[in-house]
This record gives sequence, structure tokens and C-alpha cells, in this order.
Amino acid sequence: MPTLSTRLSRRLVAAHRVSREWRMLASGVLDTDHPVLAHIIPIRRCNLSCTYCNEFDDFSKPVPLEEMYRRIDRLGELGTSVISFSGGEPLLHPDLDALIRRIRGTGAMAGMITNGFLLNADRIRKLNDAGLEHMQISIDNVMPDDVSKKSLKTLDARLQLLAEHADFHVNINSVVGGGIHNPQDAVVVAKRAVELGFTTTVGIIHDSSGQLQPLSEAEQNIYLQVRDMGKKSYARMNYFQDNIAHGIENKWKCRAGARYLYICEEGLVHYCSQQRGYPGKPLAEYTKEDIRREFITEKGCAPRCTVACVHYTSYMDFWRAPQTIPAPPDAPHDGETKLVQLQTR
Repeated sequence: MPTLSTRLSRRLVAAHRVSREWRMLASGVLDTDHPVLAHIIPIRRCNLSCTYCNEFDDFSKPVPLEEMYRRIDRLGELGTSVISFSGGEPLLHPDLDALIRRIRGTGAMAGMITNGFLLNADRIRKLNDAGLEHMQISIDNVMPDDVSKKSLKTLDARLQLLAEHADFHVNINSVVGGGIHNPQDAVVVAKRAVELGFTTTVGIIHDSSGQLQPLSEAEQNIYLQVRDMGKKSYARMNYFQDNIAHGIENKWKCRAGARYLYICEEGLVHYCSQQRGYPGKPLAEYTKEDIRREFITEKGCAPRCTVACVHYTSYMDFWRAPQTIPAPPDAPHDGETKLVQLQTR
């Protein structure tokens, strides 16, 4: 249990973080010519092999430090509000702390998505010192199975360490939907997250054929239980996922390539992790003109999109700028998406 002085220190850190989040939101509303969120891959390799995931391999080397510096600096030059590491498993990068400091040096907020298996007390303290502000861990079940080892059983000790030592915000994402053997596990995971003082979100996984399907009545009830445990804030608007839970398409203006950027290990900008290849331009050459173009480019895969981080970063622009540029002819359209799972990014 953290001491009183530790708790007070964390409250001050949290207050500063929330203030930065509000400034980020205000900046996003006032100016559409900069990315709100960029996910950048420092390493494609992962220490796990969850069967639903198409975002990892077991052999890639880390992106060299100086190259990562150049990419982070370029995102800073573009005015990116939040730069978050994804993977693969970011904690496998040997210079991750230096990269976090580099992000903070640009003025952006620093986040990461991790499976959490490499965390210990010392590692958490080093992340504090580096200036990490947000961490997300997805937990798929209570007990590990043939689909995923990211279980509450294997991660609970690490969650307790985070509760004791982390100065950064921690969000735990649980899942329901196709391929999950015990949907009720999502409720158990979410309750444990709240008990430890973390926020919680819920994602919806595709069925085994890769198609978005409505949840069963029992799964919908579980989804609603977990959803309502999450804090109500800008990043907890749920109507996209509510529609997904019922198998309803969403009508919206996807701003991927503008407000949201996904930068792969090769340094190319993509719409998102599941639509790699578009626009496929090197980040080093990406400009404000590219951002403005993609801001008004229609995305044919948008109606059945389940990539929540893109939804969130597009919220502030729903009311403006109709998308007048048709989707590229060779880009994915509705029914052609490669999505494997929904995660709250």
C-alpha cells in the first residue's frame, strides 16, 4: 500500500497530467493541421504469441536508437499531441526509457501499450523517471488458454506492483466476443482493475472468420457491465462500441492519416495497425499537406472499423470538414478489412 506522501505526490502528478490532456484537447479543437495521437513501433518482436494478433513476430530487431529519435522528432515537428509506443512488445526495446524522454522533450504526452509480462518494481520506477504518462495493458481472460496467455492469473502480481509504484496512469482493457471461451472473465478483470485504482475499458474481438458479429445477449450484458465501470471522460465515449456490440455500422468521418498516425518499424505512415499500406509514405517525408489531404479523404473501411483509438481521435472533428476526396481505389473498402480484433488503443 503506497504511503500518504506517495499518494499525495501521485495526485499532483495526475493533476498535471490531466491539465496537459485538456490543453491537448483544446489544441485539437482549435487546429486540425496536426496529429492528436501517433502510435509508433520501436520493435515488431513480441515475447508472446496470442493467436488472434497480427501485429508481431518473433525475430525482428529493435529499431536503432538514432532512427527512433529522428522519427519522434519528426512527430514533434508535426505538432503531435500524444506519442505512444506499440508493438510487438515495446519493453523489449533496450533504449525505451531514452525514447520516452525524447517524446517528452518534444512537448508531447508519452504513452505505451504493453502486455505487462516484463514489468517489475525497478522497471516501473525507471518508467516513472523517464516521464511515461499512460500505460495500457489488455487482459484477455482469468486463466491462460490456447488463445492468449495475457491472463489475470499471470499478470495480477505485476498489476499489484503497478498499483504500488507507478506514477503514470494505467488502463486495463478486457475483451468480449468471438474466440473468448469465458466472456464473464471480462467482468472479473475489470473489477480487479478498479479495485487496484486503475481505469478500465472493454474491447470486442472478431469471430474466428475475421468478421464483425453482434454479441450474444449474454455477451452484451457483460459488455455493458464492464463499460459502465469505466470512468466517463473524453476517452470513454462508447457509442461506437455500443453499435459494434449490436452489429450496427457506424457513420463517421475517419481522420486516420491526419489526426491519427500509425508508424510501423520501417518508418512508414499508415492509416492504422490493421490497414497497413495506406498512405504508406515515409514519416520523414510526411508534411502538413499530407495531413490536410487525409483529413478530408474518405476511408472506405470506416463503417465497420473497430480500431477505437482512431474513433477517439476523430471525435473532435465530427462536426466539421466534410470528406470530399474519395477513398483511394486500391485502399480497403467496407467488407475488405483485415481487422482481427478490437482494442481500446
